[in-house]
Amino acid sequence: PIPCVPWQSQTSGQYQRRVHGYNIYIYKVLKQVYPEMGMSKKAMSIMNSFVQDTFERLAAEAGKLCKMNNKHTMDARAVQTSVRLVFPGELAKHAVSEGTKAVTKFNSSRA
Repeated sequence: PIPCVPWQSQTSGQYQRRVHGYNIYIYKVLKQVYPEMGMSKKAMSIMNSFVQDTFERLAAEAGKLCKMNNKHTMDARAVQTSVRLVFPGELAKHAVSEGTKAVTKFNSSRA
């Protein structure tokens, strides 16, 4: 009997690799900024790698901060500090303000 798991092929029993990427989110942002513009597969692949690399850098830095402070849970403060450490100057300031705005919006929608 084959277990009913969505990412498992029903015929061969082998697992299909789920490709997780940021393509749909990159595309949505592109359409918000330039509604008439498209993006090639190669450009999308480069952008996907860029976002993945940035995420990994931020997560690693936030993880180090949590470990240094003997915390077991990564919170918004750790992420904000990692953004300040990883991103240069003005980019860090903009990223922090956008992140603060997003967290405020999220918290207000929960209440």
